[in-house]
Amino acid sequence: MAHRPTIVTLLSGLLLALGAAAPGLAQSASVADLAGSTHIHGLSFDRADPSSVLVATHHGLMRAAPDGTVTPVSDLQDDFMGFSPHPTDATVLFASGHPRTGGNLGFIKSTDSGKTWTQVSPGAEGPVDFHQLAVSPTDASVFYGSYGNMQTSRDGGATWTVTGAAPGGLIDLAISPTDPETVYAGTETGLMVSRDGAKSWQALISDVPVTTVDLTTDGTIYAFAPGRGVLRATEAAPNFETIGQGPDAAGYILHLAADHKNKDRLVAITGGKAIVVSADAGASWKALGKE
Repeated sequence: MAHRPTIVTLLSGLLLALGAAAPGLAQSASVADLAGSTHIHGLSFDRADPSSVLVATHHGLMRAAPDGTVTPVSDLQDDFMGFSPHPTDATVLFASGHPRTGGNLGFIKSTDSGKTWTQVSPGAEGPVDFHQLAVSPTDASVFYGSYGNMQTSRDGGATWTVTGAAPGGLIDLAISPTDPETVYAGTETGLMVSRDGAKSWQALISDVPVTTVDLTTDGTIYAFAPGRGVLRATEAAPNFETIGQGPDAAGYILHLAADHKNKDRLVAITGGKAIVVSADAGASWKALGKE
């Protein structure tokens, strides 16, 4: 099956602005150098050192330190899409994407903190290129990924099955910490939820793009919607409130991730090419490398 891109049209200019197709960084550089040298496809706090941020890019996996210094992590400069850290094991990371030589990587895994990667499975109808990929925060054997249709794995990514159609204009995926059958999807038209393992979908937020979504271990949902800002709710009561408008002059938050040990600590990549961290649930932000 041919892969159909799902990058939201509204954000395409900003995504291109995050970096032209240029060689990746070969040595230490700054966050500004990183944003100007490559596309950024995902990020998370480093489970081993939450003061640092792991950044999945078009040219490999990088680590950004609190002072804004960026160093390469992966041996290969492949295009890492769908980047997802293991919920508890800091040495294990998951991704998909494209090798430098072309084609698709399938579902890949690192067991040495991102230095080397191996293909676990080509995925269903693959080799796949999961632009959106999520691992259950409470059961690391459960995954959902999007490759045209939605796919799921219940055995750590070894085998995959197609569950049904992906929501239209899919941008991001996240899984409930209380129920691996509950999946959230940020889309061009809102925030969707599936409570039957990505077979059917219902709207939680409508008529506005939701560019990113993540959940903390206590069931707090974070999302970003242009024009509404950083949104927060709980799974038990999904009535979203605006926490803040987002980082100053950012325009958009393209990717957002919560610290699995501190639900009020968030990291994001913005339309202004900055990697920013919030210690107050998105009310205020500080860019890496800035006083």
